[in-house]
Amino acid sequence: MSTENLPQSPEQPSRKPRVAVVFGGRSSEHGISMVTAGAVLSAIDRTKYDVLPIGITREGRWVLTADEPERMAITERRTPEVADLAESAEGGVVLSVDPADREVVYSEPGSVPKALGEVDVVFPMLHGPYGEDGTLQGLLELSGVPYVGSGVLASAVGQDKEYMKRVFASFGLAVGPYLVIRPREWQQDESEARKRIVDFAGEHGWPLFVKPARAGSSIGITKVDDLSGLDEAIAEAQAHDPKILVEAAVRGREIEVGVLEFEDGPRASVPAEIPPPSEHAYYDFEAKYIDSTPGIVPAPLTPEETAEVQKLAVDAFEAASCEGLVRADFFLAEDGRFVINEINTMPGFTPISMYPQMWQATGVAYPELIDRLIQAALNRSTGLR
Repeated sequence: MSTENLPQSPEQPSRKPRVAVVFGGRSSEHGISMVTAGAVLSAIDRTKYDVLPIGITREGRWVLTADEPERMAITERRTPEVADLAESAEGGVVLSVDPADREVVYSEPGSVPKALGEVDVVFPMLHGPYGEDGTLQGLLELSGVPYVGSGVLASAVGQDKEYMKRVFASFGLAVGPYLVIRPREWQQDESEARKRIVDFAGEHGWPLFVKPARAGSSIGITKVDDLSGLDEAIAEAQAHDPKILVEAAVRGREIEVGVLEFEDGPRASVPAEIPPPSEHAYYDFEAKYIDSTPGIVPAPLTPEETAEVQKLAVDAFEAASCEGLVRADFFLAEDGRFVINEINTMPGFTPISMYPQMWQATGVAYPELIDRLIQAALNRSTGLR
């Protein structure tokens, strides 16, 4: 029997992909994560995507928040808090760990849980431990939900500066001299651990940079000019991570490159240069986020230097098995070598952050950058790939 003349059911309009923007978290970079997410929420194309803002409090509770990115900015030199935007002081959001069910459920004590619909992709705007380090990525892999950025391994490598440097060195990238003090070493014999650092300074000279091994946003880092400041620097780093990293100063220019994954593979942006901040000892947290020390985009490099550092940035992206995006930070040393300092698998993403600025100068505007990352995540499966 022909169906040509039968009445046809109207086609159901296809729904827009739903993006859960997740931010905040338990790390010391909680506030900067919110600033980053606020910028993304302001720029994401609402005609193309439905958006669900989900905050994670400093205690680790997942909450629904107001979709008010203007409240997620630094005000009076203070960063925002998820708890101030939460729709409830007790309610929580739960993501299913069943790959066949992407439903998000909201519940409050004494109330019937409420289904909020399915999430198609997560944009994890988290910085530091418990989010950028592979932990959240592992949860999303279990849940079968696609997400923006690198997977579990690359996220973990990108967070732990010791193993990041080990990976880069094994792939032939130049890294600066460094020393790791693990918590057990410090607990068993503080004086011996301190002596190792002093001996390291004797070999490589002062100043040294003492930093948490698994933190970012320049939090907990101290530039140590001599022995008198060492103990205070160690305590500051250990306040953020029991494992600390000690680096010798690499004298040279600070150069950054953005890497973005396109359909044909990762590409590098034009480089940027971070000039020495006039009011800070180095490019620290306040110089980056409070006083917004401007970078130079594009960096004043020769064409040969530009091509070399762009290639090295893509090499670093590939070495760590990264996906989506990376900001790669280098020193152009006085001897002309590029020394890689670190990569950031989820760099700062405000319009004035270096990563979007570099891509803007390369020809990819901020809204397009966000759209490319979401589309790449939607087109990539979870699991082994």
